[in-house]
Order: sequence, then C-alpha cells, then structure tokens
Amino acid sequence: MDILSILYNIAAFVIAIGVLVTIHEFGHYWVARKMGVKVLRFSVGFGKPLLIKRAGEDQTEYVLAAIPLGGFVKMLDEREGDVDTAELDRAFNRKSVWRRFAIVAAGPVFNFIFAIAAYYLIYLAGVAGIKPVIGEVAVPSPAHSAGIVMQDRILAVNGIETPSWEKARFTLLEESIGAQQITLKVQGVDLQIQDKAIDISNLGLLQEEQIDLMTDLGLSTWRPDIPPYIDEVVVGGAAEAAGIKAGDKIAALDGQTIRNVNQWVEIIRANPERELDLVVNRDGQQLALSLRPRLKQQGGEAYGFIGVMNRVEIPEEVRLEMEVVEQYGPVSALLQSIDKTWRMSWLTLRVLGKLVIGEASVKNLSGPITIARYAGITARIGLEQFLGFLAIISISLGVLNLLPVPVLDGGHLFYYLIEIIKGSPVSEAVEVAGQKVGLALLFGLMSLALYNDLLRLVE
Repeated sequence: MDILSILYNIAAFVIAIGVLVTIHEFGHYWVARKMGVKVLRFSVGFGKPLLIKRAGEDQTEYVLAAIPLGGFVKMLDEREGDVDTAELDRAFNRKSVWRRFAIVAAGPVFNFIFAIAAYYLIYLAGVAGIKPVIGEVAVPSPAHSAGIVMQDRILAVNGIETPSWEKARFTLLEESIGAQQITLKVQGVDLQIQDKAIDISNLGLLQEEQIDLMTDLGLSTWRPDIPPYIDEVVVGGAAEAAGIKAGDKIAALDGQTIRNVNQWVEIIRANPERELDLVVNRDGQQLALSLRPRLKQQGGEAYGFIGVMNRVEIPEEVRLEMEVVEQYGPVSALLQSIDKTWRMSWLTLRVLGKLVIGEASVKNLSGPITIARYAGITARIGLEQFLGFLAIISISLGVLNLLPVPVLDGGHLFYYLIEIIKGSPVSEAVEVAGQKVGLALLFGLMSLALYNDLLRLVE
C-alpha cells in the first residue's frame, strides 16, 4: 500500500470516528441539558486539547482533542469536585435515577438514530445492485446437495425477500448464525419457483478468521461469459515480463478459451512458476505470449500471481437486465431503515455472544487499522457506500456501549437498574472495583483487536 493510500485511509478514519463520536457524545450532552444538568465540557477526542471554545450561559467548553478515538461529556457532579450550593440542583448526581439513566442511555441511542437516518437517506436515493443470480455451484457443497443449480435466482432467504446480492449476502449471514438449516426460495431459468433447504449444520460459521459464507455454501455470483480486459499492469510483475499491456483482451490461456474473469484468475492461481501459453487480442490482432505466474504465499496458501488489474466489459443489455435498484418512498424508507438497524444490531449482539461463549474465533475482531482501511475503501467508492459504512460502525458503537461492562455506558445503566431494584445506589467501592475490571477487559479487547490488525498487515 502506497503512502497516499495510507494517508487517505487515515483521513477517512478520522472523519468517520469524528462524526460518530460527536453524534454519541451529543446524545449525552443534549439529554443532560434537557434534564437540567450543567455541562462543563463537551470533548471530541482525548488527550491534549487542540481547540477550545467557551460558549453559552454556562460557558461550556467545546474541545477538539489530539487523540481521535473517543470523547466525553463532563457534567457538574459532586463526586468529581465541589459544587456551589446555588447549583446543587444542576448536579448530575442529584438527579433521579431515571434522569441519570436517560442521560447515559442517550449516547448509544443517538448512534442508532444516526444509523436509521443514514439508511433512510440511502433508501430514499435508491441502492443500486445486481439481482442475486447464482453462478457455478461447487460440487460437493451444501448448496449442490440442496438441488440449487446455476442461474437460479434467490428470491428470499427464510422468507425474507432479497432483491439484490447485497441483501442476499447479509440475510444469508444473519439467518445462518446459530442455525442448522436455511431455506432459499429460488426461481430457475424455467421460471419455476421452489424452496430449497440447505443443511448448514457442519459449516462451523465464525470459527475461522475470514467469514466467506458464499464459498462455504458452494455458491458464487453469476456473470456472463465475457473475457476480461487488462485495465492496469503492475510494473515489475509477471504480466509486464510477459509483454501484457493495458487494453489487451484475454482470448486464451494454457490452451483454454477464456470465457470470463473467474476462469482467467483460476488458471493463473493454480499454476505458479509454470510457463503458460497466452493469446491476447490487441488493436485487432491476436498475439501469442508466454506467461509465467509468480509464486505468492499468503495466510498459509500458495498460488500464482501476475500483477494486473482486470476489467470486464459487460454489454449494456446484459447490465440493464441484471441491475436492480432498491428504492422506497418516505414512509417505506423509514420502516426499512428501522428494520435494517434492528437486524444489524441483533446480528452484532449475536456474534458478540458467540465470541464470549467460544463459538466464534477471536480472530474475527478488528481494530482501528482495519476500520481505517475500510473507511478509505468506502470513501473512494462514493458517498452512499461511506454513509453505509458509518451506519454499520455507529450500530457497533451503540451495541458495544450498551454491554453491561463497567466504564461503558451499559455498565452505568446496569448500576442504575440495581439502584432501581434495591432503592439505593451501589457503593463507591463496588463502582471502583467495577471500573478496574472494566478497564482491564477493554484494554485486553483493544489489544487483541490491534494484534489481529497487525497480523493481517504482515500476512
């Protein structure tokens, strides 16, 4: 990865975290003000303040700090310092337990509200995708055993409609966690509609680092048989050494006519350090070349690699036939946004539960490096994708902050529930002990996530 890409990823990450932290902390701030609590400081970021502005009747400090990995809202509180007698009624600790509960819960709630708003805008504008038409089905595989064949179109997964591949993949993952079987409603090329039950009891979903449910099921995306064009040739790579140039159309490789990108890539990956006969079309002429893929090893896998970017030119009529736009009116878009936020939240919670009980690999945890990478990728693709990325991260922040872990919002809410039940606050000693445990858990979790990030970089 070049330095410009790294800087772009960092910038996208800072923007993403800055927006989501501001939304979260604004929830605490806004509800605190509504509940009559004096806010002393609203900080986006930790550490040394870079920018401080005092405003309002209370001269609240609005701070932008150096470390953009969180934020906080500091409120008037007798437990943190002396409070003037005239302002005792504005101290956080003097408010009823229900008001304190609302103030603390507001941060995660605002994260969910942001996600709903983001999805609402996306659904109003329309989500472009392609119809979920199945390509080659692996043999043997759970999908093949269920009788699914190439060019079946997935209409629904467990009764949930799937108009696009994006929704089909998400629903497949969502419905597969903890399940023994999923049912696909498919329409074949003969237009007959059938329900196909897939046995997934032996998949071991989430046990490995990379979740590739489509491959595990034996499914692939259908693409028309169109040979690839070379879009870019990496300097110093095997493709350049073979004489391949940008704009070449791949006609044949190793004696096989190349029908599509998948076939082209599969032959290359299967033949490292082996001379292959290659035929390309260039400027109306066919040229015979000799290509020797170089050996590349990653994640314990060895495969051939030549250093090109492929481009597939799909005919306009095929593109229009496969294209689908998921778009809703104002009311339907709101309902879809709420449903998507709920389903994503529940999926996040279920995956966390699997991690806790050991049914999911901790290698699936990601830290700031991976988040920054995906922030950069989605920002490059476009505003719609970046907004969708922000919604996913916002939901994750909301769910994580509601976990009953001391030092998180959920830990404080748990204490308030105890206070409501027993009629008095938990002791200061319990809170201090809880903070120590919570900090240790958070430090361990963050260390593990960062370790996973670093491993992905060096693999």
